[in-house]
Amino acid sequence: MRVALCQMNAGEEVDKNVLVATELIEEAAEGAADMAALPEMWAYLGRSSRHAEIAEQIPGPISQGLAKAARRHGMWVLGGSIFERHEGRVYNTSLLFDPAGDVAASYRKIHLFDVELPGQPPIRESATISGGEQIVTAETEFCRVGLSICYDLRFPELYRALAAAGAEILCVPSAFTHETGRAHWEVLLRARAIEDQAFVVAPAMWGSWGPPEGHRRCYGHSIVVDPWGRVVAEAPEEGSGVTFADLDLAETRRVRQRLPALGHRRLGPTC
Repeated sequence: MRVALCQMNAGEEVDKNVLVATELIEEAAEGAADMAALPEMWAYLGRSSRHAEIAEQIPGPISQGLAKAARRHGMWVLGGSIFERHEGRVYNTSLLFDPAGDVAASYRKIHLFDVELPGQPPIRESATISGGEQIVTAETEFCRVGLSICYDLRFPELYRALAAAGAEILCVPSAFTHETGRAHWEVLLRARAIEDQAFVVAPAMWGSWGPPEGHRRCYGHSIVVDPWGRVVAEAPEEGSGVTFADLDLAETRRVRQRLPALGHRRLGPTC
């Protein structure tokens, strides 16, 4: 299975972001990818005061654009995450489209990023976004895929539940902060891959965003990790583009047979 990590530096101009994403998906298709994967908040990354304005019901213009791209190229598209409006609430939602352009899975980010980092204004996702509650996987012709988004990465119980549900690929579209990314991005992704003996596919945002006085910056380094914890492919810290990774899915079964840790769980079905 060939995966294309589409790394971006999104801003507040939705039309511009959509154009860049469309071009990256085109490049992924030209490279014979089976799945193109976009980062978190690829259609809009800016002032949180606009989240409700940007949010759309699904299907909506942004999600329909992804569906069209998946259908046109006949490949899977992981739509990173977009802002979804549903019953008066806004969610940070990841959509997975099948090659026919249908929504195969929809996941609302469970863990919301409420932090205060040195030298930056506080980030309060919960002020404008509601948290999801459902663990989500989807069956593809290659294997079962588990969905998550960015800050979820710090909660291993979610990924254990996805693995227990049969996921062999764990998707982590992200807009990881530069400060936390330098310290934790790769080690956390490798840990989730090792713990759950699954491939981890993590397309990421890079570069500065928001008002300059906020000093906000994303870490980049889109990455794929294999079930043994080895880095299969990694994008640079800076620059928009596509990074390809060929996943040998038989490796998942080999690792799980060689070291059957998932079968040695003692604390419950998802522990």
